Amino acid sequence: MSESTTIVSEAPLRMSKNGLVTDGEGWFVVNARESRWRDEGPFGSYCTFEGKRRFPQFGINISVFERGQKMAMYHRENAQEDFLVLAGECTLVVEGEQRSLRTWDFFHCPAGTEHVIVGASDEPAVVLAVGARGRGRGATVYPVSKTAARFGASVDRETTKSAEAYAEVRAKLPRSCWVPYRDGWLS
Repeated sequence: MSESTTIVSEAPLRMSKNGLVTDGEGWFVVNARESRWRDEGPFGSYCTFEGKRRFPQFGINISVFERGQKMAMYHRENAQEDFLVLAGECTLVVEGEQRSLRTWDFFHCPAGTEHVIVGASDEPAVVLAVGARGRGRGATVYPVSKTAARFGASVDRETTKSAEAYAEVRAKLPRSCWVPYRDGWLS
């Protein structure tokens, strides 16, 4: 190994009340079942693999949601996102159109694309989501959508404020939504 080679250290994992997280920088390995999850009620549950610090370049999570639970409110943002359905069936509302997604369907969402994903079957849907992050990406916009409204996933008035878009739902959630993995979320 040459002297100019940089070695990236392993980030330490710590056991939180609800699962493993990392707060440091560096590489790490963690099983999704051992990681900390977040229960967002009507928005399902998800695992971000992150601790106190968010990953700086892109976000990644596994979401699990039941029929009628939505991944988010209908929105568009100035960063690319991609979604892979790992299990179950979903309804995708994209640019005002409704599409069905099933296991192994991949949805590429370029920056500026309006979208939301909703659970559509009696079996839980499991979706891997990856999105770009970084400064200067611009605001997320929550537009009004008649199609998304049929799934309870549209705002009543367009906004760029996530606190407004999620106010009604978040008001009904407990103060802390962090939970340990629940058996059955992932097969």
